[in-house]
Amino acid sequence: MKGPGETGAFPFLESYFPVAGPFPLSLATMGLKRDTIRAELRCDVLVVGGGTAGFGAAVAAGRQGLDVVLMEAGPRVGGVMAFCPGMPWGGAYPCGEIIGGLIAELSDRLAGLSPPAAEKRPCTLANFGPEIVYDPDAAQVVMCEMLEEAGVRVHLNTTVTAPQMAGARIEMVAFCDRHGVGIVRPGIVLDCSGDGDVSAEAGVPFELGDAAGRMMGVTLSFLLVNAPWEMVFAEGDPYFTRHAERGVASGRLHPDLARIYMMKGFHRNTVFCNSVIIRGIDGTRPAEIARATQEGRRRCRALVAFLCDEVPGFADAWMTNLGPTVGVRETRKLRGLYRLTGADVAAATRFPDGIVACANPIDDVMRGDRGMTHDAAVADLTYYTLPFRCLVPAAIENLLFAGRNVSADPVAFASIRGMPQCMAMGQAIGTAAAVALRAGVPIQDIDGREIAARMKAQGLWGLA
Repeated sequence: MKGPGETGAFPFLESYFPVAGPFPLSLATMGLKRDTIRAELRCDVLVVGGGTAGFGAAVAAGRQGLDVVLMEAGPRVGGVMAFCPGMPWGGAYPCGEIIGGLIAELSDRLAGLSPPAAEKRPCTLANFGPEIVYDPDAAQVVMCEMLEEAGVRVHLNTTVTAPQMAGARIEMVAFCDRHGVGIVRPGIVLDCSGDGDVSAEAGVPFELGDAAGRMMGVTLSFLLVNAPWEMVFAEGDPYFTRHAERGVASGRLHPDLARIYMMKGFHRNTVFCNSVIIRGIDGTRPAEIARATQEGRRRCRALVAFLCDEVPGFADAWMTNLGPTVGVRETRKLRGLYRLTGADVAAATRFPDGIVACANPIDDVMRGDRGMTHDAAVADLTYYTLPFRCLVPAAIENLLFAGRNVSADPVAFASIRGMPQCMAMGQAIGTAAAVALRAGVPIQDIDGREIAARMKAQGLWGLA
């Protein structure tokens, strides 16, 4: 751990150093040979995954004076923000109030740029409330600045795998990048990887999808440029139903495009399309992701051609910001000390250890052969909170998780999975990591009410 201006408990001048000395016997159990290990890191906190949850976890832990390493498998931070550039931050305003914390700070910093790079707008769909739209490139710059300011050591294009246990603790994990394989010895691991790979490999129980193993569809998004808003949105139907039905009937559009959800992009006369959804994909399997991405590209190309030919306002538009891969909504839901349920959500339960407020609808998207729903989750002007216990495994003493691997049943998950809530989950576990390390106790011994109080002190709204 480190104080302001200090180098931390592990004062390396570089992010890693070559392995030297005796070969640790535990590496053999990881299937690694000495001559394949190029580097070793030590840190207080290892954050696995640089999506919104990982960003929140790393910034929060770094601001607590911890030596933090963030490893992200892709080339950018932001998760869905990187895979689906322009995806709004929906669900940030339960009861019309922003949830606060890092999502509020990030939004304010973007809005304060010249010219402004974020603003609050009403969502065109029922039950969602206001959302934050933003310039995705500006958001990338500001998020990286916030990580730098917090002293986080960021490793992009780096995959974490193979946790090695020492009793009830993760002793080390392997990672790989273009230079080869290394190991990292963390004080605490914060699994914000979305799929929860490290947690699952360490033995945390999980459910994959719903009781039948069905997961929500994955999405490939894109942006259309040079599409005059006054023409595109003249009919006021967010799903462009009349046009979509005609496209499906003519065979130009896939049957799952019977509703085309499009919204105004951040910049004038740009249109963000979040409609191309591929069903039946297991997001933990790379081959299925590759297949879904290529199928998505075909459907996006067909949709753009149809829009340009048939829908007013798109005649001179063109596609840009086609996602590099599909955005995955759901894979593993890890089992925590508590599992948030649909009944908890419907009852607007506000837990003593609640760490973020939420009133998002039940946003369930093409699970199996079903359609899309966004039914209200709670009554108007009410909300529920997510208990800290949903981020804590039962047995592993130096592991926390956050994001879409949260401990929740399928109904509750469909509401709590929004990016603002995921960022707050990360902020909570980053805060909890500092509490546990300074007290020298297992994560399970941390009082969740203390974490809730600390979150409230950090500006989170609506907590007990």
